[in-house]
Amino acid sequence: MKGSYVALITPFKDNEIDYNALERLLNFHLENHTDGILLCGTTGESPTLAGDEKESLIRFAIKIVKNKIPIMIGCGTNNLSHTIAACQRAKNLGADFAMVITPYYNKPTQNGLYHYFKKVVENTDIPIVIYNVPNRTGVNIIAKTTLRLAREFKQIVAIKEASGNLVQVSEIIRDTPEGFSLMSGEDALNFPIMCCGAKGSISVTANILPKKVHDLIEYTKKKNYEIARQIHLELLEINQTLFIETNPIPVKKSLALIGMITDELRLPLYKLEEKNEIILMNVLKNYKLI
Repeated sequence: MKGSYVALITPFKDNEIDYNALERLLNFHLENHTDGILLCGTTGESPTLAGDEKESLIRFAIKIVKNKIPIMIGCGTNNLSHTIAACQRAKNLGADFAMVITPYYNKPTQNGLYHYFKKVVENTDIPIVIYNVPNRTGVNIIAKTTLRLAREFKQIVAIKEASGNLVQVSEIIRDTPEGFSLMSGEDALNFPIMCCGAKGSISVTANILPKKVHDLIEYTKKKNYEIARQIHLELLEINQTLFIETNPIPVKKSLALIGMITDELRLPLYKLEEKNEIILMNVLKNYKLI
C-alpha cells in the first residue's frame, strides 16, 4: 500500500446516497491522480450507513473505478463478529483492502488489541489495514503491538496512523518488517511523517485538493524535499480549517460550496456553525476553490 488515498465522503441527497454526486467524485479523483479510494471510513460517515447502503455504495464505486486504482473499505467495529463479516463482504464485493479500526468504547488493553486483530486475520482473507485514531476511539495501539501484528501476520499490510505521535510513528517505521506500510492519517503531518519514511497518506484534504496531496506525497517519496515542503506549507491553512469542527462537517460543506455535492449530513452530525462557515468560505477563496 502506497501513495495518496482519499478518505472519501459519502454524498447524501434527501437522506439517500447521492449516486450522481458519488460518480462525479470518483471521476474527479481518477482525473487528479489519486492513488486509492477509502470508502465507508470516518469521513464517509460509516456509523450512519446501513448494511445494504454500504453494499450498494461499494458495488457502485467498484463499477465506476474499474480496477484503475485500489479500493479500501472501512470494516472495523467494536464487535468482532460484525467486523469479520464486514471484511468478508468487502472481499466478496471485490475490494482490495479492509481497514479495521481499533475497537472503540470497549477500551481494550494492548493484549486485547493483539488478539482482536489476530482473530480478524484468522477468519478473513482480505489484506487488512489497521486504523489507529485514539482521539476518536479512546484507545491507542502502541508501536510494539502494531509491530508484533505486522511481523506475525503478513495479511496485515499497513496501518493508518492518526495518533499525531511522531515518536510512535517513527518507531513503527524504524522497525517495520518488509512489505508493511505506514500511511499518514493526519493531513497536517503528512510531510514530516513522509520524511520519516511513510509510504503514503489517507487524506481528508484530498477530497478537495487531490492533486496537491498527491504531489506532496510523490515529491517526498522522490526525496525532492524542498518542493514537498512548499506544498506542505501551502496546505497548512486548509488542513487546519477542515478540522474547525468534527470531520467530515467542514469538508462536506467545502464540497457543497464548490458545487460537487448537496450540503447534507446525517445526524448526529449537524451543519457547520455560521461563524465557522464564514471562516471556511474565506479559506476556500484564498485557495481559489470558490
